[in-house]
Amino acid sequence: MSMKQNQNRVVIENLTPTMDGDFYIKKVVGERTTFTADILSDGHDVMLARFLWKPANSKSWKSVPMQPVDNDQWAATLVWEAEGVYSYAVEAWIDAPLTWHHGTVRKLEDGQNPKSEFLEGARYLAAMPLKTKAQKNQIKKWSDALTEGQLEGCSALVRSSEFHDFLEANPTKQFVATTSSYFIRIERSKALFSTWYEFFPRSASKVPGQHGTFKDCEALLPRVANMGFDTLYFPPIHPIGEVNRKGKNNATEAEKGDVGSPWGIGSVHGGHMSLHPDLGSERDFKSLVQTADSLGIEIAMDFALQAAPDHPWVKSHPDWFKWRPDGTVQYAENPPKKYQDILPIYFETADWKNLWAELLKTALYWVEEFGIRVFRVDNPHTKPFLFWGWLIREVQAKHPGVIFLAEAFTRPKIMAQLAKQGFTQSYSYFTWRATKEELQGYVTELTHGEGKDYFRANFWPNTPDINPWHLQGANESMHKLRYALAATLSSNVGVYGPVYEFMESAAVPGREEYMDSEKYEVRHWDWESKTSLMHIYTAINSARKRFKALQQTNNVQFLDIDNDQLIAYRKWSDDGTNEVIVVVSLDPNYKQIGTLRLHKQGPLRVTDGVTGDSYNWAGGTAYIELHPALPFHVFNVEHL
Repeated sequence: MSMKQNQNRVVIENLTPTMDGDFYIKKVVGERTTFTADILSDGHDVMLARFLWKPANSKSWKSVPMQPVDNDQWAATLVWEAEGVYSYAVEAWIDAPLTWHHGTVRKLEDGQNPKSEFLEGARYLAAMPLKTKAQKNQIKKWSDALTEGQLEGCSALVRSSEFHDFLEANPTKQFVATTSSYFIRIERSKALFSTWYEFFPRSASKVPGQHGTFKDCEALLPRVANMGFDTLYFPPIHPIGEVNRKGKNNATEAEKGDVGSPWGIGSVHGGHMSLHPDLGSERDFKSLVQTADSLGIEIAMDFALQAAPDHPWVKSHPDWFKWRPDGTVQYAENPPKKYQDILPIYFETADWKNLWAELLKTALYWVEEFGIRVFRVDNPHTKPFLFWGWLIREVQAKHPGVIFLAEAFTRPKIMAQLAKQGFTQSYSYFTWRATKEELQGYVTELTHGEGKDYFRANFWPNTPDINPWHLQGANESMHKLRYALAATLSSNVGVYGPVYEFMESAAVPGREEYMDSEKYEVRHWDWESKTSLMHIYTAINSARKRFKALQQTNNVQFLDIDNDQLIAYRKWSDDGTNEVIVVVSLDPNYKQIGTLRLHKQGPLRVTDGVTGDSYNWAGGTAYIELHPALPFHVFNVEHL
């Protein structure tokens, strides 16, 4: 350690939130972020600290003062105004003039006449490196007054807020300490607040037995918009392989007329930059995207990096796939599951640079040619982490608003790593969390754990791949309460729609999979019907748009309620303008009653965002009664 280092007196520790290395924490435009750090020094000298930030590619730093909070912790809060990647750090120092000022004021308050201190103050003022003529004139006036040492005049000067504010605004920095710089990515608001609806385009036709088209999908957009969804996700819309095509219910051999799995991408009709010919033309797809946009809906495409055996890549780039000693190509397996219709991409190929470039070209094609700004990425955890970090950064460098959702029902640390690499959102374990204890534990982990500043969970009650046990054969009430939980606990929510609203929950025996799965066949839905669950979607999604507290995830507090079949929680907006209390019954069959212990004494007026019913809560508790017909309350809270 050098002698210069030995002179450092200021220590900055525990700056939060941060991410090490090239990773970045994530916030959205308009979101408040409070940064804290432990800042300390020996002795009683006055310290100041500033939070510094700048666009990552800029040389000029901006700053705001940090304020002491408690026990040597300092804080600064920012509201981010523009998208982009920013660098940030904390700087702190000892300020000799302010230390002098603090001590002099205390002596004056004690009735002393600190003549020597007045002279010392004049020296500090004279040494200030001021620039403007007005500042220099002001300093000379104050310095002369302190040199003259008249107690009454000096006392009034030193105690004045103008004098103190001037010293703070023109710091004299000694023993300056600065943290390493870290990165934060500011994204558009949809990264934090989105409402997804999924259906298969090939099942969009209103004519039974007829393959759906993009024009059929376009006709359904008002239905999706009226239910309050802002993101419409399609499984892959590319040509489907004919070699080893799967039949209905995942049969190994397809029969005549079987349409195969959309995830078996590629055929003589093209690959990842082509559209399935039965769905329609590029012009049709562009029209669909534009019409969706006019209704406030973004089309989310599936980005599935795999290929059918007859994908054009298999012939043009055979080294992008793994070939076995017997000369056959390795198909996808996840024992006991076998996917003979899908070939994994061999990322260990010696030609990896050209492979990566082609995959980036593919993503950019849909962004730049069709205006796609949302991708749901299939099984990202089976591809290299560093590839995703590179691809996402390359795409977002050209198109900052592009969102990537990781379909990764895998181990927690792998899901976290994908988020660190840049995935905007991720599927989550909510799909399987059913009891009060499980839900509270999981949400607390997400909102208070180390991933809360970079991992954004998207809560889906179901997906085409997952028909969870608690939904198999479940009644309408179970479907209602699960969507209510998903849509109010998380600001990002999605649902595999038609199957859910029509309660088609028949399962493959012994598995969490749908019988007659839409993954392997065209299904027909009664798109003209108005189900009870559609009304629930509409009501809850409307509340999500009206209540700012539901547009973020991390601000959640579970409340005490004396019934394990009832779960209650409070959410509030960052700016403090909105608060909600949600109570959900976990019992789909019977009425449940409980006493809710409020987070503070009343009086409160609460209005149910679904029914419109209002109640006055005067004390610290409230009576709750929920029935299977409507097993939840979403209360907007007013403090009287």
